[in-house]
Amino acid sequence: MTGATGFLGGALVRRLLAEGHEVVALGRQAEALLSLARDGARAIRCDLAKQSALPEPVAADVFVHCAALSSPWGRYADFHAANVIGTQNALAMAKAAGVKRFVHISTPSVYFRFEDRTALREDAPLPVPVNAYAATKRQAEELVRKQDALDPIILRPRGIYGAGDTALMPRLLRVARKRALPLMRHGRAATDLTHVDDVVGAVMAAANAGKISQRVFNVSGGVALNVREVIERAGERAGVPVRWRSMSAPVVLGAVRLIEGLAKIAPGRPEPLTTAYSVALLAYTQTLDISTAKAVLGWTPRIGFEDGLARTFEAQT
Repeated sequence: MTGATGFLGGALVRRLLAEGHEVVALGRQAEALLSLARDGARAIRCDLAKQSALPEPVAADVFVHCAALSSPWGRYADFHAANVIGTQNALAMAKAAGVKRFVHISTPSVYFRFEDRTALREDAPLPVPVNAYAATKRQAEELVRKQDALDPIILRPRGIYGAGDTALMPRLLRVARKRALPLMRHGRAATDLTHVDDVVGAVMAAANAGKISQRVFNVSGGVALNVREVIERAGERAGVPVRWRSMSAPVVLGAVRLIEGLAKIAPGRPEPLTTAYSVALLAYTQTLDISTAKAVLGWTPRIGFEDGLARTFEAQT
């Protein structure tokens, strides 16, 4: 599997090892790979964007592709190298290894629009990508769909959190420590989050599924959560007082787009304090329909938000 030194990848490796599976763990972080090797994985340092640096194929039944560059900001070339070229190379490795099932971790960002979108199904029309991440992950999905010989399954997990998360909760809390957060549209935005253990369960279900015609599955906790309440509950657990300031969504988005434009022409393209995409997650409802994953994969989320939040912060104490 790729991305083994990332948040989701590491959790998946530990689950597979605990169940007695042989795991070939590919990643870029040397220290994390050493830890996985001590746990029993065959750990290999690898940069998927560089074909010359790819390891020799190892025979396997299932190939899970978790590696990706995930960020609301960055150069398109970097996203293309990690998410498109990286996926091309992962597919080539899987073919060489004689893999019977390729599980690709994608993203619901491919659905994103600057508007409320609720209970989105897998066949929902995809809009123009909102950023380079969404654009390149969509291209990666298209590459995977064409590989019928690998019997591919694409998962789109929403808002992964849990112990070891370095992106979702930590990013929100870092901002909350520094300043009041914008409260837009009367704070009615909602989202669905997914505990990392539930995403691992979905990957396992996809890996073990028989021959199916369905290729894409939404994955989430299955419950629409008020974004304001999510942030406040996380703040309570972390000891971070969350402050809000009522603001107009169009005004905030307009200002942030101006800041983004200036950042794009500045030397080195420094990442702005926030992005229009990040702000929109606080303003608009974005939720998924997961009925297809339940019906076809036999998977269902098991960890509610309060339980997941407790697991996340208790692991840090």
